[in-house]
Amino acid sequence: MTTRAITVGVATLGCRLNQVESQEMLGLVEAQGFRPVAGAERAEVYVVNTCTVTGRADVSDRQLIRRITRERPGALVVVTGCWAQTDPQAVARIPGVDLVLGNQEKYRLPELVAALLAQRPEHQAVDGRGPEIRVAPIAEARSVPAAPLARVAGRSRAFVKIQDGCQHRCAFCIVPAARGASRSQDPEVVLDRVRALIEAGHGEITLTGVDLGHYGWDLLPRTTLAVLLRQLAEVAGLRWLRLSSILPAYVTADLLEVITGSPRVAPHLHLPLQSGSDRVLRLMRRPYNTRMYRTLVERLARDLPDLGLGADLIVGHPGESEADFAETRALVSGLPFSYLHVFSYSDRKGTESTRLTDRVPAQTIRARSAALRQLGREKALAFRQRMLGRTHEALVLEARDRATGLLSGLTANYVEVLFDGPDRLARGFVPVTITDCRPEGTFGRLEGSIA
Repeated sequence: MTTRAITVGVATLGCRLNQVESQEMLGLVEAQGFRPVAGAERAEVYVVNTCTVTGRADVSDRQLIRRITRERPGALVVVTGCWAQTDPQAVARIPGVDLVLGNQEKYRLPELVAALLAQRPEHQAVDGRGPEIRVAPIAEARSVPAAPLARVAGRSRAFVKIQDGCQHRCAFCIVPAARGASRSQDPEVVLDRVRALIEAGHGEITLTGVDLGHYGWDLLPRTTLAVLLRQLAEVAGLRWLRLSSILPAYVTADLLEVITGSPRVAPHLHLPLQSGSDRVLRLMRRPYNTRMYRTLVERLARDLPDLGLGADLIVGHPGESEADFAETRALVSGLPFSYLHVFSYSDRKGTESTRLTDRVPAQTIRARSAALRQLGREKALAFRQRMLGRTHEALVLEARDRATGLLSGLTANYVEVLFDGPDRLARGFVPVTITDCRPEGTFGRLEGSIA
């Protein structure tokens, strides 16, 4: 396609799924003769993969795009992702942007970049036209494209996208407008991807998606996430399998049996909560209530005593009263969370929540968010302290801790532990005894002949 190896760099904002898709785009361009670059190396083409889940995300998108166009004059700049999908005209108005791609069109990146480079060999605008916009209605998307694997040398952890889009219409959420309806990757494609990653040296695989629990409902023949997990658990060489996030309403008896019964499934789950008030959950149009959530967590904690459990919380949704917030704090305090992700509510254009009038003052939102984040820090420390003196297997990450220079490992229940050891251990699994837990980190020592 190209006469020389044109360099392409990708900058990613937002969620883990965006990071996975950025890797997929690098795989696509690499397969077509481009050369992916990373870090400080300059590129001739920059792709910005954007997020739009909050108002702050849009600001970050703009700042990154403007920084790239300012610091890399002459480079061709492509903007894709969720902000590009939901507001392509706003993206196109940023000076220096050459191409705007929707979330499905990003899989045509090599073709569209090559065409644009052919028009602008010296990066000169053609007839004074603005950026080219290729954004189709995401509601028309019916499939999850399969991209070739990018070279992921040096990365300890591997991620596989098995699903995209969302069937729910939560009142506050812009994701369906950015991602479309739920659609699933074919199980054989997922299995082939996992086998290839294991062959490349990745013993841990995390399954990613937007509405992960809906996996398989749209396929013919229909299947389920539980069936897929059982198939993946049989793949030779797999050590740990993780789920990125799943709504509690999707945790069926069959799925629960796999999660709690398979030694391949890591004892770590992320169950979005958003609010501990049933009244606010109804305003949010969430597909569960606090009784359902509590019952599930208590069952999981009983069957998986070492469970690492995370949750998302939104503070300040329109209509959230002091009593509602008190219910959220009480529920969170009483459940065995190991970490929390706390978000301040922000309006997303076109969502139902923007039409609600009972607004929570910004100062109140900040105070409530700070209180929940502090509670999250306390629960995280208490969870890690219960691990003191015990030996856990840890996946050694590729990058050493910047502050201490120690190796960094991730336990099955999703605790990062720092310890001394040689670089050759990276991407391997090692036994580590937890020796110290502080607010700033968890520390351990290697065991056995490796030490």
